[in-house]
Amino acid sequence: MQKKTLVLGASLNSARYSNIAIKRLVKYNQPAVALGLRKGEVEGVKIETEKVMFRDIDTVTLYLGPPRQKEYYDYIVSLQPNRVIFNPGTENPEFYDILRDNNIEFEVACTLIMLGTNQY
Repeated sequence: MQKKTLVLGASLNSARYSNIAIKRLVKYNQPAVALGLRKGEVEGVKIETEKVMFRDIDTVTLYLGPPRQKEYYDYIVSLQPNRVIFNPGTENPEFYDILRDNNIEFEVACTLIMLGTNQY
C-alpha cells in the first residue's frame, strides 16, 4: 500500500538519514515529498524550502530535533496526515500531545527500519 510521505528536515547531504530515507522511500515505491533548508533534488524528489500545502499526505517523517519542530506544529497539523513518525533524536512529548488533540497518530520509530522490515 502506498503512503505519501513528507520528509521534514530533508537534506541534500547523502550521509544524512533524511537523505537516505528519501532514497529508500523511492526504492520501496512510496510517493515522497520533502521540505528542508536548501532546495535541491534527491532521487527525483524535489526538496522545497517553503511550507507547501501538500495534498494527501499519509505520513510525516521527522528529521528535526524538538526545538526546531515548534515552528512546524501548526503546519503539520494543517496537512492532516494519518501519522507522524518521530525518528531517533526527534522524540517530543509536547508535540505528541498536540497530535493526540488533533486525532493524528504518531510513532516513535525509525523510518529506515520500518521500510526495511516491511512495517511501513
